[in-house]
Amino acid sequence: MSGQTLTDRIAAAQYSLTGSEVSRAVCKATTHEQTAPKKKHLEYLIQATQESNVNVPQMADTLMERAGNASWVVVFKALITTHHLMVHGNERFLQFLASRNTLFNLSNFLDKTGSHGYDMSTFIRRYSRYLNEKAFAYRQMAFDFGRVKKGAEGVMRTMSVEKLLKGMPTLQSQIDALLDFDVHPQELNNGVINACFLLLFKDLIKLYACYNDGIINLLEKFFQMKRSQCKDGLEIYKRFLTRMTRVSEFFKIAEQVGIDKNDIPELTQAPESLLESLETHLNTLEGKKP
Repeated sequence: MSGQTLTDRIAAAQYSLTGSEVSRAVCKATTHEQTAPKKKHLEYLIQATQESNVNVPQMADTLMERAGNASWVVVFKALITTHHLMVHGNERFLQFLASRNTLFNLSNFLDKTGSHGYDMSTFIRRYSRYLNEKAFAYRQMAFDFGRVKKGAEGVMRTMSVEKLLKGMPTLQSQIDALLDFDVHPQELNNGVINACFLLLFKDLIKLYACYNDGIINLLEKFFQMKRSQCKDGLEIYKRFLTRMTRVSEFFKIAEQVGIDKNDIPELTQAPESLLESLETHLNTLEGKKP
């Protein structure tokens, strides 16, 4: 038996009458059923972003409309569907979201229908902030940290000092917004929030790889940088060290809820002597005595 409510069916039927199959698929992906959006609807929408005749702004508007619903289930699923399309859809979908002045305005969202609604509303507010930050980072950088090449020849590893010092704080802000989701294993108690957590976990792996590449690049260039750049670079490195504790905590939760340990990256702790040598170098440039 379908978990769709009468409201879900009416919403889907309205879009059928207007001939918008894409909007109808959005409605079907964001029903009141307390399960993750169905794979077939997500795949249809991902494919739709690849079609040149599909109206991406209209697709985004329908998702925003669904995110304006009173039910936490519908809103959460609208955010999850948007996140899926940001990651797996054609880049023009993400480009369009990044071009908007406002994306999700859910900082005051609250579903008062029962304690579950209250609990899930907290995560909706945090999740929407992360998606806003993801779109903002794209606008700032003109690329998606999740999609770019990683490793020795990767974007963050080969970036110039000037771009790196601008890009790393943007990346840090996106990682912070993700870590601020701040969920505990016992709160991952339904198919909707579990689908969201899995997307965040996959994003964090990619963001962490970029972050690591950026730090390696920064350390390789540190001793050739100007004094003001060293000062900024040292702050970025200090923030990196504190973020690593939080990233490690997030990955521990992922392991506790059954994500394969082989899919979780090993985090290696940087030696304290490295921070000391960076600080000593900056002090020397500033003429301070050790």
